Amino acid sequence: MKSIISNVIQASVAAAALLGLAGAAHAEWPERAVTIVVPWSAGGGTDATARAVAADLQKKFGEPFNVVNRTGGGGLVGHSAIANATPDGYTIGVITIESTMYKTQGLPGVAPEDFDYIGRYNADAIGVNVKAGSGYDTVQALIDDVKANPGTVTASGANRGGLSHLAWAGLLNTLGIDPNASPWVASDGSAPALQQLAAGAIDVVSTSPAEARSLVDAGEAKTLALISSESNPLFPDIPTTDSVFDIKFSPLPFRGLAGPDGLPPEVIDKLSAALEEICADPEFQKFMSSQGFSVAYQDAPTFKQTVMTDYNDLAATMKVLGLAK
Repeated sequence: MKSIISNVIQASVAAAALLGLAGAAHAEWPERAVTIVVPWSAGGGTDATARAVAADLQKKFGEPFNVVNRTGGGGLVGHSAIANATPDGYTIGVITIESTMYKTQGLPGVAPEDFDYIGRYNADAIGVNVKAGSGYDTVQALIDDVKANPGTVTASGANRGGLSHLAWAGLLNTLGIDPNASPWVASDGSAPALQQLAAGAIDVVSTSPAEARSLVDAGEAKTLALISSESNPLFPDIPTTDSVFDIKFSPLPFRGLAGPDGLPPEVIDKLSAALEEICADPEFQKFMSSQGFSVAYQDAPTFKQTVMTDYNDLAATMKVLGLAK
């Protein structure tokens, strides 16, 4: 009888030990390769920064972090792949501000609440750019003209409903001005819009200071302000619209890490801490600066709050413009 009891006790101890080992193994994430989904094409800015982050994560954790580009649908395909992945920490992704826009547009598959947020590593505000010699020396003077002479100040920077459009229209709306007071001229992006600005065909282009920099350096354009609450360390002399007008409207284009809702908390904690270290690394900062991007780290809770603010601000603007469904 004693032998039977002894065997039972030994078996119980062995089983407990195995469970303990399993728990320890789980705590040692990652044990194998991690996939980082990028919703945009290879060779673009999001892809380039994602690969830099992935390389540093691989060094820190000793396991491969493989970047996979899942493009299509204006980023919807890749963002959906991140949101619908198994929440075990082995598929995460780089999300951008477009992830906050699909729900309001009535596109299924991705909503802000479908993600667990890990951290932000980049944010570069959209700038308000005018032609040099236009007579607009400040963003206040420009807004005053839009308000006093509705229909005369034309703007561009993207197709209707694109982020550049929503940023400019949202700024006007936040200031109590009908967004249609500044007619929007659709374009295929900032490059052709800036060409039109230099030619005097339009009055305002809303795009990042980095994209307008060549024209600014050539003396053909001027960036009056950033549509943001956050200043940009790469352009410290450009004021923010929040500070100029004492408002809160900051649709910051961002890049950050996120995974599907339900990620293990220890995975979020490990990745967020690693991302903070990466963002503080001078070599990473040098790389980002060389690409024209700022480094703007936010931890998981702060990044989530930023995303929700972007969602609410852009949803309000889309409703005013009749773009919400």
